Amino acid sequence: MRKKISVLGSTGSIGKNVLKIAANIKEKVEVVALAANQNIDLLEEQALEHCPKLIAVYDKEQALRLQKRVPNIRVVGGIEGICEVATYHEAETVVAAIVGSIGLIPTIEAIKAKKTIALANKEVLVAAGGVVIPLAKQLGVFIIPVDSEHNAIFQCLDQEEQSSVRRIILTSSGGPFREWKAERLSQITVEDALKHPNFTMGAKITIDSSTMMNKGLEVIEAYWLFGLALEQVEVLVHPQQKIHGMVEFVDGSILAQMCEPDMVIPIQYAMTYPERCRGPLKPYDFINNTRLDFYQPDISKFRCLDLAYEALRTGGTLPCYMNAANEVLVHRFLKKEISWVGISEKLETLMMNHQCSQTLSLEAILEVDTLARQQAQHV
Repeated sequence: MRKKISVLGSTGSIGKNVLKIAANIKEKVEVVALAANQNIDLLEEQALEHCPKLIAVYDKEQALRLQKRVPNIRVVGGIEGICEVATYHEAETVVAAIVGSIGLIPTIEAIKAKKTIALANKEVLVAAGGVVIPLAKQLGVFIIPVDSEHNAIFQCLDQEEQSSVRRIILTSSGGPFREWKAERLSQITVEDALKHPNFTMGAKITIDSSTMMNKGLEVIEAYWLFGLALEQVEVLVHPQQKIHGMVEFVDGSILAQMCEPDMVIPIQYAMTYPERCRGPLKPYDFINNTRLDFYQPDISKFRCLDLAYEALRTGGTLPCYMNAANEVLVHRFLKKEISWVGISEKLETLMMNHQCSQTLSLEAILEVDTLARQQAQHV
């Protein structure tokens, strides 16, 4: 039996990898539904290759155009269309890879429909972990992380008792500015920040990696995914990015998940879990990969990481507010409206002024998300 999957965000970097993997393991996976924002040219190509039964396009006008191009496939539009893909009756697993808070509602709808969630949108748990995780537990829904670091921890834990875990360690490349002196940071250009040392990713996540906000968001995500205390979630800079995550147990044993820095491995594992399927990478070359370095992150240079820890300590609506404000500030940096240093400086100011509420609901989270975006545009 082939596992049937829906893909939310099929035209993004994660989504494209999902479909590439699906094409390589056709005997294991069938793509039955796709959803994306507005790139109907790529969606049409994907539809012709994978023959899904349902496609959603967030942009309703583009949905109408795509329907004319693929008349034999049902095409729906808007957020309600995205939710229809998320809850499509044939799908067993939903790959949640829509970037940003727009992915929150369809992911919650997929959980309500009791789909297994392969979670690639970290903002879902950063903004709404206090809503999403209790709902998933209540309904018995399994969430498998797609992020390489969380997928690594997931593999290392392998059904271990939570009480046996001393700490988990998320690794980070340190980004392109790990060795830059603090006085040089004001000179960073957009082009500098888009040069990730190990991965080719979308612009937003690449900038987040350069500020280490991406690792901060991962700390919050790990807190919710694995049910640990904040003090049990640590970050180490590991430039080679061969080890993606480690778990230290109370007896002193440490398990590490190690592989080449290639997103194919965690994506495929999340898609086929609990099975493992043959992957496209060559056997790991230990002889030519003898160096593994580790450093403490410098939070004086990378303030965003510390701000993420602070948001989680405070809790309530602050992580959601921080996430949405950061998203806007990153886009302003990409448009060259603010400096790289300005991302963390303005974010800290916004967070200090936020009136945090400890009452969480989907409606409250969406309101805070909107408020943060408005305020981040004008700070």
